[in-house]
Amino acid sequence: MTRLFAALALACVLTPVPATAQSLQRRVEAALAQAPQGTRFGMVVVDEKGREIVALNPDGRFIPASNTKLFTTAAAYWTLSGMTQPDAAGGAAVRMEGKDVVLVGNGDARLSSAPDCVADCLSVLADAIARRTRAVRNIIGDDTAFPDQRWSPGRSWNNIPGWSGTAVSALSMDDNEVRLKVSPGPAGRQPLVEMLPYYTVENPAVTVASGPTTISYDRDINSKVLRITGQIAAGAPSKSVRLSIDDPAHYAAWRLNTLLEARGVHVTGQLSTRHRASTPMDDPKLRGASPAARAPALPVLARLTPPPLAQDVTVANKLSQNLYAELLLRRVGLQAGSGSIADGQARVDAMLASAGVRRTAYDFADGSGMSTYNRVAPRGTVRLLRWAATQPWGAAWRASLPVAGVEGTLARRFNGTSLQGRLFAKTGTLNGTSALSGYLVGKSGRTLTFSLIANDVPADGSVSRVIDAALLAVAEGS
Repeated sequence: MTRLFAALALACVLTPVPATAQSLQRRVEAALAQAPQGTRFGMVVVDEKGREIVALNPDGRFIPASNTKLFTTAAAYWTLSGMTQPDAAGGAAVRMEGKDVVLVGNGDARLSSAPDCVADCLSVLADAIARRTRAVRNIIGDDTAFPDQRWSPGRSWNNIPGWSGTAVSALSMDDNEVRLKVSPGPAGRQPLVEMLPYYTVENPAVTVASGPTTISYDRDINSKVLRITGQIAAGAPSKSVRLSIDDPAHYAAWRLNTLLEARGVHVTGQLSTRHRASTPMDDPKLRGASPAARAPALPVLARLTPPPLAQDVTVANKLSQNLYAELLLRRVGLQAGSGSIADGQARVDAMLASAGVRRTAYDFADGSGMSTYNRVAPRGTVRLLRWAATQPWGAAWRASLPVAGVEGTLARRFNGTSLQGRLFAKTGTLNGTSALSGYLVGKSGRTLTFSLIANDVPADGSVSRVIDAALLAVAEGS
């Protein structure tokens, strides 16, 4: 790994495609020509010396989908990894305000209420309260560490009910999702529904004697009513669904209420939340303030220790976990401002300026890639990849990428090919978009850096195999 990054560090300036690479470019173009008509590609591949050996619309601006996470996670390392103290997004905490319990979030993505939780557990905070008192009044979920910006600009509203579009909050827990399991009942009767009772379920679905399973669900934004429709055949396997949470701070308070009651702590009041206005200038005293300056004067009863930064970056990249990436963007923004999306993007801009990426090569509206407003150029992405490889945190960052045919979102791609275990890259999938950017080891043993993005893929088409074929051509010819 050390030799890989030393080689990549030899040259950060990209140079034109040499004449010897022209035949390789033609083979790549032939592979991409197999894509559905109308698909638009951008691609850059550079060798260890920074010479471009493939360049196809290199400065075109493309929707990157989850390739956005490359920029977000690199900015997280660039901003947070050198800190000697835990960053501003520390673990969740509880404090008492009179008879009220306040559960405070600080941007940790790992807080869990699962019964089998072993680290970063809400149960630890519930135990601390139970040792202090046997009765509380209100339970308040406080996510004011970040502005109330639950969804980024450009995110499709229809993604919000599902796990990939869940809301973002400084008080996040259980990945801000709940699990729904639908199983067949007797023929002619409703299916059986299993889930935590956070939502009210309307279930006009039906179990049929035979036929396909067409179970689906819907929920209005900010509504607690979940409607299940469709059919499931008797004897069919259960259908599991991951549902989003629109107000994670409220959900966390609700779960804490459940844990307290299980410990014999009587809750006499209500559940409520505290949010901060989404415009940082609404409270200019908070801009640039340290975490301590924002913290209430009342003492903390108990606080959890957040996991290392590398764990969050790894989940964000290997599993393409949107919530983790969005929280990282806000944690980055908290170091220079209020923790808003805009503050996080300002840090990404500063990092890319240091990396020598042209400002025309990117525009971002979120940290995860769910926004259709995002744009990147393949040449700019490759420049980021090569620059990151020279940084002190570069090896750890590269290790967070999926590995072809081995793990993460690439576990089922390139199996049995020359690139299995030899391509390390971030995937990206969105409506009409497929992307793959990272590093690969060619047949010659040389490590290449690449970015390949497809946009305008027809709704009934797929380009994953085409992209894989193009990269295999690069590996065989390099």
